[in-house]
Amino acid sequence: MGDQLQKNSQSKQKKCYIYTRVSTEMQIEGYSLDAQKDRLYKEAKHREMKVVGEYSDEGKSGKNIQGRPDFKRMLDDIRSGKDAIDYVLVFKLSRFGRNAADTLNSLQFLEDFGVNLLCVEDGIDSAGAAGKLLIAVYAAVAEAERENIKAQTMAGRWQKAREGKWNGGFAPYGYEIENGILKVNEDEAEVIRLIFDKYGNTSMGIDRVAKWLNENGYKKIVRQNGTLDKFSQHFIKIVLDNPVYAGFMPYGRRRTEKIEGTRNEYHIVPQEEYDLFEGKHEAIIDRELWQKVRAKRDINAFKREKRFSLDHAHVLSGIVKCPRCGDSMYGVVNRKKKKGKDEYYTDMWYYLCKNNKNATGKICDYKKNVRQDIVDEQVIAIVKQALKDSEFTGDIFKKVGTDDNLAEFEKNLKQLKKVKSSEEAKKSKLLSKILALDPSDDLYDSLYADLQGLLRELSNNIMEYEENIAKLELKIANARGKQLTAEKVYQVMAAVIQEIDSAPDEDKRLFMNYLLDSVQLYEQRQPNGLWVKSVRFKVPLEIDGQLLDTIEVSGPDDDDDDDGPDDGGSPEKPKKNGGGSGNKNSLPSATHDETIDTVEHAAQQIGCSEAEIAKTLSFVVDDKPVVVVMAGDGRVNSSKFKALFHTKPSMIPRDRVEELTGFVPGGVCPFGVPSDIPIWLDVSMKRFEYVHPAGGNIYTSVKLTPEELEKASDAVGWCDVCKGWEE
Repeated sequence: MGDQLQKNSQSKQKKCYIYTRVSTEMQIEGYSLDAQKDRLYKEAKHREMKVVGEYSDEGKSGKNIQGRPDFKRMLDDIRSGKDAIDYVLVFKLSRFGRNAADTLNSLQFLEDFGVNLLCVEDGIDSAGAAGKLLIAVYAAVAEAERENIKAQTMAGRWQKAREGKWNGGFAPYGYEIENGILKVNEDEAEVIRLIFDKYGNTSMGIDRVAKWLNENGYKKIVRQNGTLDKFSQHFIKIVLDNPVYAGFMPYGRRRTEKIEGTRNEYHIVPQEEYDLFEGKHEAIIDRELWQKVRAKRDINAFKREKRFSLDHAHVLSGIVKCPRCGDSMYGVVNRKKKKGKDEYYTDMWYYLCKNNKNATGKICDYKKNVRQDIVDEQVIAIVKQALKDSEFTGDIFKKVGTDDNLAEFEKNLKQLKKVKSSEEAKKSKLLSKILALDPSDDLYDSLYADLQGLLRELSNNIMEYEENIAKLELKIANARGKQLTAEKVYQVMAAVIQEIDSAPDEDKRLFMNYLLDSVQLYEQRQPNGLWVKSVRFKVPLEIDGQLLDTIEVSGPDDDDDDDGPDDGGSPEKPKKNGGGSGNKNSLPSATHDETIDTVEHAAQQIGCSEAEIAKTLSFVVDDKPVVVVMAGDGRVNSSKFKALFHTKPSMIPRDRVEELTGFVPGGVCPFGVPSDIPIWLDVSMKRFEYVHPAGGNIYTSVKLTPEELEKASDAVGWCDVCKGWEE
């Protein structure tokens, strides 16, 4: 019996975590990490607790928990029940946190998982009601103390700025620090003078100044935490806005402010008004140039309201990645005014690598403008196909992590309640035996002590089961809440994807940002019309029994006989030009050694008559592009064209063909142009068994019957607008 009680006592030893924190390296006397840790270990030993985890944040403020990674890790471990602890030990409450709201929220979190807080030096134990009250009071005092320290520090910095002294931190580019004073560094100051001169005394803007410096061989000296020797727009901007270069010492240019609607989230906000004092350092530019630059910045540094294409949004801006350097591509517009008119052509939108203009400090030589409408259409087609997967609901639950967990929690809860009920039945019978003992019996005292020991053991077991049941019930409640959230996510996604084609661009943009991580492109548009190489989802999808987060899109060299997803989980290819039923990827294409950019060259390379070449002509009708495919020996008949389109034939200028169709002149592909461009087929091609249109570039052709061409191009229909071929 004694051995059993000793074993039970050991199994009931309380377990704890210890948490230590110091704000700066200067906090050493009585507050250093080692001193705190030593004191906490002694307290744990005194209370016969077992330390099963150490957590420490060095040089971290107690303002909130967001900047304390080890504190957050400790809370995560408590949430997971990793060590099933009973206590968290801290040196003082101020080490736990100086923000009253955060401290009380964290304490409530601990209590939700059956964990108490022990503040050793303060003598506070949250296990009792008095301890909770004291923690609330001490937390408020700690926050007031932190605010007081902050106010004193800010007052000291203001006074230092007022005296014209540098307030600490890295010296601005162009200066170095000697004995706490800014000194001009001539190796860097030359560029600072150039930046102010080019911006203030020429018509250059910020991006043009950065580009001029990079193109003229100037290199930024890499120092401190910098990594690039190129000049970026951001660097030019912070130089032009820094009054230090004019001999001033500013105070309050940026302020840390609380994010509205949050408790403990902050961000740095530039201030329009701040204090300027005369600095003790030497100026790099004169005050006249500084004022000139300020005046120009005031004119240019405002957000311009959108005047054109108000309903347009860059759906995949920042998600699409450059195929050359891998950085994000962003949306740009090509807007041209009609000659001699106060009107504009229809805006054309593109994705462009952010590094191709020397504006970011990085240089990428991928200069191609990629049509937004084509890429957007292909990505949306891939997303729609992927979300049709019947396993998508399960994918969401796996991502949220509730489906299996909830069932496991409920199973464990049922088992715990069953065991607890059994223990309570044993306790009830034991109590009956104790009550039935005869006090006059010589063995009464001995029997009573033994039975009381068993009763105590049963009571402890029941208490432990009750604690575990309470924890499980809390986890089940959380899991059920998450499950409802996951179901709601699926319902919303299903509804959105059903209506996405007709949704406003801004809604599409928000949806794609929630759903997609990145979109990879080919460097050149493929013969089958594809730009999109792969799409990476934020939520893994189950395709053909595989859990994948990336959909690989078949390229020109992929096996076209495979109708289903390939090993990469590729869905059906996005259909071009409105989604004709023909499989574009299975079209018989041929690649040639020489260009086929003219009918004559194409016939020579393919080995057929010039008449069998299906030449694609691009016209402008009502300010919109229209494509007509005709036999190679045909010429446009103006009267026939006007009868069909109610306007004279006007070809798209050669320098705008790629911009409007997505293909270079001589390589316009009749089954790969954007879906909003109508395609007409001329009857001049019907006299041949096969015709040969371009395959998407000036080296590729496709061999098709006229009927196959009609199906593959999803043409509006057949027309008769040619002459010459009947002669």
